[in-house]
Amino acid sequence: MTELIMEENQKRQNKHYIATFILAAAGVLLDQWSKYLAVTYLKDKNPIDLIPGIFQLTYLENRGAAFGILQGKQWFFYISTFLVMGAVIWIYMKIPASKKFLPLRICAILIVSGAIGNLIDRIRLQYVIDFFYFKLIDFPVFNVADIFVTVSTILLLVLVLFYYKEEDFEQILYSGRDKRDPDR
Repeated sequence: MTELIMEENQKRQNKHYIATFILAAAGVLLDQWSKYLAVTYLKDKNPIDLIPGIFQLTYLENRGAAFGILQGKQWFFYISTFLVMGAVIWIYMKIPASKKFLPLRICAILIVSGAIGNLIDRIRLQYVIDFFYFKLIDFPVFNVADIFVTVSTILLLVLVLFYYKEEDFEQILYSGRDKRDPDR
């Protein structure tokens, strides 16, 4: 009987990880498709005003980070991306697969999708394609991957500060281990 339950749990967990992979891949594909459209319709052309004086689509090849910092430091971006993705995946693997923790899992999927989307650009092109621009406030030009990372990071902070309790973090931290014996 116990073996049957363990087998069912393993099947459920495998389905969960397959769904996670599909969602992450969909996020990467959406990012890459939007960048393809930006190259096709915006590169070497005048910006397109969606809301005149406020928001426009414009093509930019970003060889750095926001506000143009760290221009040409691609190795820094490669290493930091792999470190962040590794940390997020490690934490994701510890998050219980209950509905209560679904927002955390979604945040993790979006962060990894965005990181991979921009990493693909950096490896393939040596720059990131950006195209959304809030002209009114002169906000840095950004892309879909940046939206995934930024929105999910803000949501993650809100969840950590206001939604989840200490017991929830203990459940994540000690998942698979006996709380009374942290060395186990």
